[in-house]
Amino acid sequence: MSSYLATVGLAITVFISTNVDDIFVISAFLANPRMRRRSVVIGQFFGIGALVCVSMFGATLALVIPEGWVSLLGFVPLTLGIRQLLTLRRSSNGVASSIEERDAQPQEAVTEQSSRAQVCSVAGVTIANGGDNVGAYVPLFVVAGGLISIYVIVFAIMTAVWCALGVAIVNNPVLGDPLKRYGHIVLPLVLIVLGLYILSGAALLYGTGLDG
Repeated sequence: MSSYLATVGLAITVFISTNVDDIFVISAFLANPRMRRRSVVIGQFFGIGALVCVSMFGATLALVIPEGWVSLLGFVPLTLGIRQLLTLRRSSNGVASSIEERDAQPQEAVTEQSSRAQVCSVAGVTIANGGDNVGAYVPLFVVAGGLISIYVIVFAIMTAVWCALGVAIVNNPVLGDPLKRYGHIVLPLVLIVLGLYILSGAALLYGTGLDG
């Protein structure tokens, strides 16, 4: 029994240490009035699930994924952030077309496509920001043996807790009001900074390789 409790405690500690920055990303997504809360939550679960699956695969093959290759995923949030900034600029100039003008496409189809795109965006950012997750999960799963299922369950519960914290931050009158007011501006900036930060890992590793 003590071993199970120790595994649960370790799983919670590892999740928190590798996903602290995700709280700010989730909050920024939720604060954006164009983002659906359901899409953000589903995308977060998909992203964490993908990271866990990759880590389990790596543990099964006893592989260590090179940090430089994982860092190249920083192009995902960087590209999304730049695209959203360009969209904001077009909207401010009155060039962006509204959904009402697209009478050739049913409203339900537009909504469904938008939801899928939002889920993919959130999942992509979560995966791109998951280099430290994979780096921590792979060796953890290698020695976990039959206890991997406990890690998976705890990570799923903690993902739900993280989404609830993001909602609480957005609904907080002190923190939430500014986020809701400027969320559509904050989100692209957060994604760009996040992408550059992730890419810096690849640049640092490449520079170290050259020095060696």
